[in-house]
Amino acid sequence: MTDIDSTATGDEQLRARRAFLKVAPLGALALVAGPAPAAAAAPPVAAPAQPAQRGYHETEHIRRYYQTAAYW
Repeated sequence: MTDIDSTATGDEQLRARRAFLKVAPLGALALVAGPAPAAAAAPPVAAPAQPAQRGYHETEHIRRYYQTAAYW
């Protein structure tokens, strides 16, 4: 009968160990996220006003493409 009792306690130990391993990542996440202070929000920087270009406009990368694609 001692074999049955030792198996029962062994099963309980395995269940407890598995339960701990299931919950351990959540605890680690709480430790990492918990003490982090909230960063003060930086005021938004106004982007320089650029005129809206509509339609076709030639840029540097388009000019480079024309140079490499020219066969004449």
